[in-house]
Amino acid sequence: MSDLSWREAIVRVLKASPDSMHYTEIAEAIAEQGLKVDVGATPAQSVSATITVSLRNEGAASPFVRVDPGRYWLRSAVQGPQGAPALDDDAAADETNLIGAFGMYWSRANVQWRSTPRLLGRQPRGSTAVDFCEERGVYLLHDRRDVIYVGRATAQPMGVRLLQHTFDRLNGRWERFSWFGVRPVIEGGTLAPTTSGGGDLMALIGAMEAVLIEGLEPPQNRRRGDRLRGFEYIQVEDPELEKSQFLRAIEALKTKL
Repeated sequence: MSDLSWREAIVRVLKASPDSMHYTEIAEAIAEQGLKVDVGATPAQSVSATITVSLRNEGAASPFVRVDPGRYWLRSAVQGPQGAPALDDDAAADETNLIGAFGMYWSRANVQWRSTPRLLGRQPRGSTAVDFCEERGVYLLHDRRDVIYVGRATAQPMGVRLLQHTFDRLNGRWERFSWFGVRPVIEGGTLAPTTSGGGDLMALIGAMEAVLIEGLEPPQNRRRGDRLRGFEYIQVEDPELEKSQFLRAIEALKTKL
């Protein structure tokens, strides 16, 4: 197995690619090809940070170029009339920071449900597992087909909230869960502390929960989202539709006469 630097590994992967790649795809390729002995817990972030630092510090001398939000290629590959346009101007503004980490359709059976359960996840194969028990955010409970419940983890962490659903009225109703957390993983494989604007963060999580409840209408939520403060509007049919339908009916009658 090779043990290249992040920069060397990224260049190796992009040289072999026929097209630009998202930084998460680059991280997965580095892990799959064994270009680094230890990719840590946050390989995707390491790839993104390496490219971003290079673009900021080296400018046009950087070997990398950003061709779309989150997507990069080698500068040599995009030079010339056939090359894709470079978007070096703001590599840090690629994607939103509202969601720090998330997991989709995790299996309930893969968690040891104890007083402090571990919600273990990792990025590409070979990266270090991270425990998301202390994550804050919103979560969905799934049965075999649908979302049955939307909840939030604010005062209590994600792991504790999910644990409660293993012995409450929802116990026998869900098999999988998805979650969206506001605490990103930092180097070393731990969750970043919540920001100083904790009240705003909790309000954001409440609003996320409310939007999901209103949009998905899960059958096991007994109340509407309590942080949805906007006024609901009921759709009204465009009156022009009735007129056009009437005219079409007249035309249909004419063809039968």
